[in-house]
Amino acid sequence: MQPLLLLCHRIPFPPNKGDKIRSYNMLKFLSKYYQVHLGAFIDDSDDFQYESTVADMCTSHCLLPLDPKFAKLRSLSGFIKGTPLGLPYYANSKMQSWVDTVIAENELAGALVFSSTMAQYLAGNRYARLKRCIDFIDIDSDKWAQYKNKASPIMKLVYGYEARMLFAWEKRIAHEFDCSFFVSEKESELFKKMVPGIPEKISYFNNGVDTDYFSPEHSLESPYPDACNAIVFTGAMNYWANVDAVVWFANEVLPAICEKVNDVKFYIVGFKPDEKVKALAASPYIEVTGAVDDVRPYLAHASVAVAPMRIARGVQNKVLEAMAMAIPAVTTPQGYEGINAVRERDLIVADGVNDWVDTLVNLCTKNSYASMGQSARNLVVADYSWQSSLMRLKHRLDD
Repeated sequence: MQPLLLLCHRIPFPPNKGDKIRSYNMLKFLSKYYQVHLGAFIDDSDDFQYESTVADMCTSHCLLPLDPKFAKLRSLSGFIKGTPLGLPYYANSKMQSWVDTVIAENELAGALVFSSTMAQYLAGNRYARLKRCIDFIDIDSDKWAQYKNKASPIMKLVYGYEARMLFAWEKRIAHEFDCSFFVSEKESELFKKMVPGIPEKISYFNNGVDTDYFSPEHSLESPYPDACNAIVFTGAMNYWANVDAVVWFANEVLPAICEKVNDVKFYIVGFKPDEKVKALAASPYIEVTGAVDDVRPYLAHASVAVAPMRIARGVQNKVLEAMAMAIPAVTTPQGYEGINAVRERDLIVADGVNDWVDTLVNLCTKNSYASMGQSARNLVVADYSWQSSLMRLKHRLDD
């Protein structure tokens, strides 16, 4: 097997949030075909316990601690340098030295970067001879532009700056590197329009789901009280887009549903809930679980899974996992983006408060979408396997 350099902005384990699910499955897949040299940061001290797990999949690794508080202060230098704030956030001389050593000591098949901020370790002419690929995942610059629209006046300036600088960086890296990947065909097609002239360099591979693990065939004990009409949201609850989604749903949608449906309760399932999320638990109609050992029981026994995303790019893993568990999933047009599903057959797209209320009341009382769960699972099994998705990546790396 040939050696391959893989750089990730965050240790790819445990797979408990969107980016780590993707990077973990990428690492697991690549380790079957290459001798992987992994460089990554650990921004949560609890994740140091997983170093040996990651090391077992690698030929060598460099996992460096990153303190988010100091990194945020360091990122402010981006305003002075005229760079995206994310670059100084992840800049590290030890990581650069390790990367340089790996490249000098190995005849690499290539290098793969996960997320645009890690491209700084390979950018420029120094390593132009090396085959360089990047998984942008989402168009992050557009996500910052979305944040700007919902921010305070001061933060609008910050987010607007980051959106502009990050897009310039994304454009530069897409031109310099041999290939760029995104999380869906729609995301890649949008980027081709934003960065014209290099369509042959821009591709995608879908997120996948472990459909043996996320399967309705498992016997899972219900975490809900008897006769509960459970509406569930799953995801990392310190992530701003998720926080915005559940706060909006709890304040704008849920009260009207509770007036029309008996025994309704909204379950917010995910680790490290933000203070705004914790405050929602004051309502008798809302349960904030925090971290759970297994999200599948919450999906398996829910009446419906919701992803009321108002800020989103790429593909929502939470939607695919609910679909794999064969329960009805409802999302917004933003959450639907990038999922190759048929509306009203495989999932439901609701737009606006009234549409959300009507849809969920219908789901909780009439069960009009009884066949949707199996149709959704069939789609995920057929189109969202990690093995088939990641073979697209391997083919480009081996070109």
